[in-house]
Amino acid sequence: MKLLFTIDKKNYKEGGTAFVRPSVRGIIRKKGLIAMMHSLKYGYYKLPGGGMEKGETHEETLIREVAEESGLQVIPATIRPLGYVKRMEKGAREDIFIQENFYFFCDAKEELLPQHLDAYEAQEQFTLSFVAPDHAISANRQAMEKVAGEKPMYVTMLERENKILQMIKNMDKGENA
Repeated sequence: MKLLFTIDKKNYKEGGTAFVRPSVRGIIRKKGLIAMMHSLKYGYYKLPGGGMEKGETHEETLIREVAEESGLQVIPATIRPLGYVKRMEKGAREDIFIQENFYFFCDAKEELLPQHLDAYEAQEQFTLSFVAPDHAISANRQAMEKVAGEKPMYVTMLERENKILQMIKNMDKGENA
């Protein structure tokens, strides 16, 4: 899968302890809108997905994580890779946090399953929303200011999501990503 871009904050100790966390995210479109997880607590939007478990393929993680977070059921035959983003910054507990986020286009069934949120996702009141990319980008910019002091790693996550949303918009207009 091709590298789309790298976000390297260079705010970490080189050669120190590292936490590596691969994750998979789904891009599910419906009538010009994109399925996103809306944090009611902070007001940001992110694409549904999450961390890979040991032994899982990207596709297995995509199907599991999208269902857990959003209740959407990915249709396996529709999974198509977009690419991945590499993120590196100072970790919360380790010297460096390294995350490769693998993005896939896919379709989902109409029927929703119940969400199965992690503790932090429930605390942030994740809610499935279908939104226009511009709306999510704007909300994320505002949320970055709110979370900068309290959750600085969220700023990097929101920068990443906004860049992906902009790429999708450019693809829809026929421009190069």
